[in-house]
Amino acid sequence: MRAIGCRMNLPAVLNGLLVSVVAALLWKYARLIEHTSQLEEELHLTRQSQEFSQVHIDYHGALLALQEHGTRMVCTGKMHTDRICRFDYLCYCTEAEEFVFFHSNASVMLPNLGPRRFQPALLDLSSVEDHNTQYFNFLELPAAALKFMPKPVFVPDVTLILNRFNPDNLMHIFHDDLLPIYYTMQQYSDLDDEARLVFMEGWSEGAHFDLYRLLSSKQPLLKEQLKTFGKLMCFTKSYVGLSKMTTWYQYGFVQPQGTKANILISGNEIRQFASFLKERLNITREEGDDYIVVFKRTTNRLILNEAELLLALAQEFQMRTVTVSLEEQSFDSIIQIISGATMLVSMHGAQMITSMFLPRGAAAVELFPYAVNPEQYTPYKTLASLPGMDLQYVAWRNTIEENTVTYPERPWDQGGIVHLEKEEQERILASKEVPRHLCCRNPEWLFRIYQDTTVDIASFLDVLRETLKKPNLKKVKVASTVHPGRVREPKCQSSVQASNEAKLSVSWQIPWNLKYLKVKEVKYEVWIQEQGENTYMPYILPHQNYTFSENIKPFTTYLVWVRCIFNKNLLGPFADVLICKT
Repeated sequence: MRAIGCRMNLPAVLNGLLVSVVAALLWKYARLIEHTSQLEEELHLTRQSQEFSQVHIDYHGALLALQEHGTRMVCTGKMHTDRICRFDYLCYCTEAEEFVFFHSNASVMLPNLGPRRFQPALLDLSSVEDHNTQYFNFLELPAAALKFMPKPVFVPDVTLILNRFNPDNLMHIFHDDLLPIYYTMQQYSDLDDEARLVFMEGWSEGAHFDLYRLLSSKQPLLKEQLKTFGKLMCFTKSYVGLSKMTTWYQYGFVQPQGTKANILISGNEIRQFASFLKERLNITREEGDDYIVVFKRTTNRLILNEAELLLALAQEFQMRTVTVSLEEQSFDSIIQIISGATMLVSMHGAQMITSMFLPRGAAAVELFPYAVNPEQYTPYKTLASLPGMDLQYVAWRNTIEENTVTYPERPWDQGGIVHLEKEEQERILASKEVPRHLCCRNPEWLFRIYQDTTVDIASFLDVLRETLKKPNLKKVKVASTVHPGRVREPKCQSSVQASNEAKLSVSWQIPWNLKYLKVKEVKYEVWIQEQGENTYMPYILPHQNYTFSENIKPFTTYLVWVRCIFNKNLLGPFADVLICKT
């Protein structure tokens, strides 16, 4: 009976084995399909990532690195206004329009500010300091959350992430964007010609987008374009923020506009940047006759007697005069002309930023409409006056009300005032000078700056004759900006002449670097302070030793500092303080 029972169960056993084998095969097939689908997805995402560049990316390896190590951040700078941060695997959610920091056990966040990161921000995305539309921050998520999110698309290039401040205005383009980008890229060796710029402010390309393209061999990315690549973008290596060391002007958001209090750039760095752009634009300076360039505007702030002005300049300086126009010529052709000019004449406006391309010794002449005080609007005067720019600057102001044409009927942003109360309109029309004001919608400023002007030729030429040296490009020498070193071997000796009379002799050796330099004028600054007092006696001396007797008391301890000065304004460091007893 047992044998019969076994025979009866054998088909069932075989059937069970067959079902198990088929199930195993089906499970393996399903896993194979799933793996193939995953590979296809990764291949698709890899292709998407490589649409950014030719850089090869191992998608699986990048995803694993993000999941296991999360985001890593190390910043320089103590405050949000001077901070630039380097990230590995910083991500951006295009739907939420938020940057994301993924935490894992291997994440790094330096500085780890906690809630101070929101007071008011981690950093400024643009070079315009502490403007609330330019703040950068990120949201935080655990790396485990990646399982529930869209698969990331990786950007394999080294990227510089920033905001352009106003890409429709040439002054802003150069001062706020191009110069800071160029020198931020100089700070970090991997932000080279292969790096990619990513603009997050949300503007469209703008009329001068080709200028941004000159900074890298790769096409810049706009915020709107990121949405076309995926829902979660992850930058494998990125720098966020811009250096502010190259800016020289503040636009009046907190106090009326004017020169920055602490300018850190010289004309030498600006001229290096201008040379870089000219090289990228294939512009070379051709030697030839001297000529004067007049910037022509075609829509507003017109020079109504332009032909008369051109003739007067030609007769006064015996030079050819030419006009250039942003509306009628390409930017590179304008720079080609300006880079060989002896003088640039223009109404106040963003086009004056092109004066950075003028050769050394040339003159920048800025014209201001009626009731606009040149001393209150000085971005181009400041630029021309930077050490190493070696430009002459002249401002002319229309003081004749009959020589101006106003447009009160225009829209407010083009200088119109009809939308204002009648009393305010009358006040503006009667005003002789725009009072100092904050940026950016002051109606009186807009009304006056959009006037057209008939230049009074006599007063214009008088201003040029009074303030302008005859431009001579061939004789201009580059001004030295080399600072002296410390004076060496400072010593002091004292002698008491009487109970109320003493002498203090101080001597020193020249700075080490002076023997290698040709310096027109060398002087020495000496400070003498009685120990325990708050005030000191300063002296400027032409020699390396001097005996002081005035105000020197016997049996008294003095602190003495000595430093060298080149050419009146190039200061060296003070040598170690001398302690001298009489």
